[in-house]
Amino acid sequence: MTSERRPWKLAVAGGLAMIAGAAWLLRPWLVAPPPPVTVGAMAPDFHASTVTAPAQVRTLGDYAGRPLLLNLWATWCQPCREEMPSFERLYRDAQARGLRIVAVSVDDAGADAKIADFVARYGLTFDVLHDRRSRVMAQYQVRGVPETFLIAADGRIVATQFIRDWASPASRALVDSLLLAGGR
Repeated sequence: MTSERRPWKLAVAGGLAMIAGAAWLLRPWLVAPPPPVTVGAMAPDFHASTVTAPAQVRTLGDYAGRPLLLNLWATWCQPCREEMPSFERLYRDAQARGLRIVAVSVDDAGADAKIADFVARYGLTFDVLHDRRSRVMAQYQVRGVPETFLIAADGRIVATQFIRDWASPASRALVDSLLLAGGR
């Protein structure tokens, strides 16, 4: 009698395996894709850690209610290194008016010391965080660095920018419009 049950059990197991395999193959069509991260959309939440000990996790919510420039970058990225000094000049000029700048490094895990050295070398005084798994790249649908998201106080993305001189008159005008629209 046990030999009669075995084919039935194997058939059920095989059928379940086929259903699981089909579900795995169809998952891109079964799961809704995330909404596009574009101007006018709400900025996705992120989690990244401070690079100074003890490391503390920061999220988008920590910056809520104030205009924010969220920059995604890496220490190995030459355009990122060229852009950082202008972020610092902008921050020193506009922080009193409510601007926050957060630069999230997407360097590999274990790069905290390298990032901290970068911060010290460039004299950066705004928040610099590290996303060790580069999840923020996927959340913000970024394909390369540097990319900056200008986020209003209400959490909406008002602009995205690539490599830029943030101390230029055009950049200052863009940030001024963010500050006027976003308020404190």
